[in-house]
Amino acid sequence: MTSSTISTLATAIPSPFSFAPSQYWDGNDGSWSSFMVRIGTPPQDFRVFPSTTGQETLIPVPEGCTQDDPANCGSLRGVMPFQGDADTGFLSNASTTWTDIGVYTTDLETNLGINANGAYGFDTVGLQVENSGGIQQTHQVVAGIADKSFMYGVFGLGPKPSNFSVLSDPQPSFLTSLRENNTIPSKSYAYTAGASYRYSKVLGSLTVGGYDASRMNGNGTVFPFASDDSRPLQVGVTQITARNTLLGTATLYSTGYFSLVDSTVPHIWMPQAACDNFASNFGLNYDNQTDLYLINDTIHTKLQQLNPTIIFQLSPETTDGGPSTNIVLPYSAFDLQASYPYYTNSTKYFPIRRAANNTQYILGRTFLQEAYLIADYERNNFTITQAAFANPMPAQNIIPILPPGVNATNSTGGGDGVVTRPSPILSRNVIIGIAVGVVAGAALVLFIFGTVFYVRRRRRQRKAQALLANNPDSGDSTPSPPPAEVDATVKLELPSDSEAALNEMPTGTEKYGWHPHEVQGSKVQPRVEMRGGWEPPELDGRGLKDGTREGVYELQGSEPLHQPTREGTRQDGRTRFSWER
Repeated sequence: MTSSTISTLATAIPSPFSFAPSQYWDGNDGSWSSFMVRIGTPPQDFRVFPSTTGQETLIPVPEGCTQDDPANCGSLRGVMPFQGDADTGFLSNASTTWTDIGVYTTDLETNLGINANGAYGFDTVGLQVENSGGIQQTHQVVAGIADKSFMYGVFGLGPKPSNFSVLSDPQPSFLTSLRENNTIPSKSYAYTAGASYRYSKVLGSLTVGGYDASRMNGNGTVFPFASDDSRPLQVGVTQITARNTLLGTATLYSTGYFSLVDSTVPHIWMPQAACDNFASNFGLNYDNQTDLYLINDTIHTKLQQLNPTIIFQLSPETTDGGPSTNIVLPYSAFDLQASYPYYTNSTKYFPIRRAANNTQYILGRTFLQEAYLIADYERNNFTITQAAFANPMPAQNIIPILPPGVNATNSTGGGDGVVTRPSPILSRNVIIGIAVGVVAGAALVLFIFGTVFYVRRRRRQRKAQALLANNPDSGDSTPSPPPAEVDATVKLELPSDSEAALNEMPTGTEKYGWHPHEVQGSKVQPRVEMRGGWEPPELDGRGLKDGTREGVYELQGSEPLHQPTREGTRQDGRTRFSWER
């Protein structure tokens, strides 16, 4: 690839987009930093929460507010005024770009027993309010939700397509549309929920196509995507500990389990044994009506004085020994209040939930107040690190996450174009390729060394024969004719029964620029000349003229050297290969 081609690729890389938060703190289950989306034409605005599990945009509809609800029901669900009037939900008939799909059950949070129906359709979706510099995409999947299980709307960050009547007509997600339209450099995003208890309230941060390095405290740990594509952001929780609790330092749970990082829900869903230990150490009371853990004012005041910390140890697996990271949460991250429709009046509660089975283990928005998540769907991995806080918060440092194979050092947006987060763990195929390369390289060195040694040995033998022929005391004065060929019993190869023999390189080495050539096995092959396109290994550069000078002789041949082949398609002079995880 020429330098001009690299320069063209670099300048064509789009910028990441930093999705500005709404400046509102919303929620009936805590105080959360929300984001604004606009739906339809003319746009209708909604305050929503990012969903790291979903891929669609879900918004409230008027049917979700009834006469039994408070008068400001629409506002309590994140609905902004439309055309100067208070509103209770999305009005599809007021949008000239709405195309109806039908009523379907959303697949979001079904593992938690939520089966909400949605009025689905296609419409224009934009980020941030109109004329604020936000990006938008047309023909996006939107669902109007009346069910208060989704009290606020959600904005899906995932790349999975949506399917309705047939699987052969998948509808791309918002993230995928941005990537396909070259609006962002890669299918990736980074998110932290923000923290209302930090300093003067630190807003959330959401970047698509990159990440904000100013929100990272350390490098964290890189996790491979789970094999279940419905739960890719799965981590191993190897241990949960706490300090300065009512009972002092305690291990709250030490049996490893897998948990899904899911910002759609606010709570941390755990095994019941872990919840029981939390209840004992933090003085919590379980409410059977709402399934929430409540805390009274006296205990709350005591815990504020103690200021406990809770540490989640995370690893790609459920056992210790591999790479891991600790995410530390202060007690204030759990100091939340639940309101309507949980309770008529705001009530202090602790955001942990009992999981009925292992599909319900979730690290929700509470966890992401103190954690920073980077998801890279082109490399199939994600990073979790401690979130950074300062007073004042530093300026943004937006870094693009470039697509695999692009090593450009600049882009059309902020940052230096170099991804500085931890390198992904090498895949099994890469490790095998490296091992093959080492073995092949060693075999090549041995072959060259053996060839040089053999040639020099033959030269010494010929010189000795010449001296012997010219020596009068040698007996027969008639010089022996030079051999027509090298002795056929000599073979420049590794014997096939040797433990070190490598008769053929494994396939797949073409990815690293190596091309397999067979090493001759133990089977005797006919002698043939080397292909004309390769330099012959002559023993000497002098020609045979009068029969008295040294001649040129062929080495014993082997299989013809085959022209290297490549798999894949050629595009713009470059060869592209398919990498599999």
